[in-house]
Amino acid sequence: MKYISTRGGMVPQSFSDVLLEGLAPDGGLAMPETLPDIRPHLSAWASLGYAELAAEVLGLFADDIPSADLRRLTAEAYREGVFSSAAIVPLKPLPGYAGGSLTLLGLSEGPTLAFKDMAMQFLGQVFEYVLGQRGQQINILGATSGDTGSAAEYALRGKRNVAVYMLSPHGLMSPFQRAQMYSLQDANIHNIAVHGMFDDCQDIVKQLAGDLDFRRRYQIGAVNSINWARIAAQVVYYIHGWLRANVAGGEVSFAVPSGNFGNILAGHIARSMGLPIRHLVLATNENNVLEEFFRIGIYRPRASAQTYVTSSPSMDISKASNFERFVYDLVGRDPERVRALWAQLAAEGQFDLSAEQSRFEREFGFVSGSSTHQDRLETIRAVHAASGVVIDPHTADAVKVAASHVEAGVPMLVLETALPAKFSATIVEAIGIEPARPAALAELEQLPQRVEVMDNDAQAVRRYIEAHAG
Repeated sequence: MKYISTRGGMVPQSFSDVLLEGLAPDGGLAMPETLPDIRPHLSAWASLGYAELAAEVLGLFADDIPSADLRRLTAEAYREGVFSSAAIVPLKPLPGYAGGSLTLLGLSEGPTLAFKDMAMQFLGQVFEYVLGQRGQQINILGATSGDTGSAAEYALRGKRNVAVYMLSPHGLMSPFQRAQMYSLQDANIHNIAVHGMFDDCQDIVKQLAGDLDFRRRYQIGAVNSINWARIAAQVVYYIHGWLRANVAGGEVSFAVPSGNFGNILAGHIARSMGLPIRHLVLATNENNVLEEFFRIGIYRPRASAQTYVTSSPSMDISKASNFERFVYDLVGRDPERVRALWAQLAAEGQFDLSAEQSRFEREFGFVSGSSTHQDRLETIRAVHAASGVVIDPHTADAVKVAASHVEAGVPMLVLETALPAKFSATIVEAIGIEPARPAALAELEQLPQRVEVMDNDAQAVRRYIEAHAG
């Protein structure tokens, strides 16, 4: 399989090439030239464990890696001990809530208690493997609103030939999220807290990644979901969920809390490969730029000053990095039109695809809704009262929106994106109970923390990398 850019300016590359590059040289995002049809494989895959399934699915995307090596990498990434559940991704019913119509897809059993572990644990393995094969080093530059950073750092800490420079919005993550990242003392991990919002951090990453001379001189790579390998690894759990929840091979719907669009994009890719998905239910918080697009067809990201600070902070995003990949498919994979739309976005702050709005659900299965702080509190209370299950505020956004899109005979899987321990203040506000956390993380916030605080200045970040990358 070869990969091309959404903006048309990249010669076809292999999986390993785009793994190390991140952003395409023309500023676009890597996409497969064509997608395989997985329908002939589904029955054979039904009996596979998660690591085995991951090897099969990722083998379709990473055919430049020998299958035996890929099986070894996925076995190391997806194993009990790294994940707290032997199933890796368990299904968790919510009995008594919404008539028992919703089931959580448990993506938060990894070392940082968030769904980002699902992709990052594989990335940690495959980065080290490919760099070792090529005799190269890489400096990972990323941005996080809370969960990507810790998942990347835990997956890459101590890895050979890899250093991580992770930007986060200063003071805007939960205390647990900050402690997860900033308490790491590994020499190859560098945390940078930026005065601003997540979008500011993301803009710095894109600006520096767009400087080809700087990127190549310092071997800058990406772990944000602009890296195609992240999306490929996330496709696996949609197939896993469908295999365990479908009714006689029928359709399943998935509800996804979404900020940067990477998580739900993986569902779109799985659906495009033939997985029988009825609906992809996109849920946002008060930062509802994506919900607005799927409702009216106009994409208008907000400036940082207009981005709300909410109780589901990992979704406090107004510029969705992966949205370009969906638009590329929406406009018939026409790179010229994608370039024109993003030029219009840069000039006018928005673009209008309302003429395509009727296709969003009919052709691609997308429906959407949003949730407020009060909705989150009420949903957390209601789920706990009905089922005894405690959910985190991001999952609560998805549960709230999913309830409006349940259809008889179509299982609804809600992607559980984090464990409630990461957002204890909101859980206490909702139900008056401090959420349980793993014993190993009991005193996390008391550990010494190491972080550089900087102004919202790409050149300051550049200088820091130059000073530390050697």
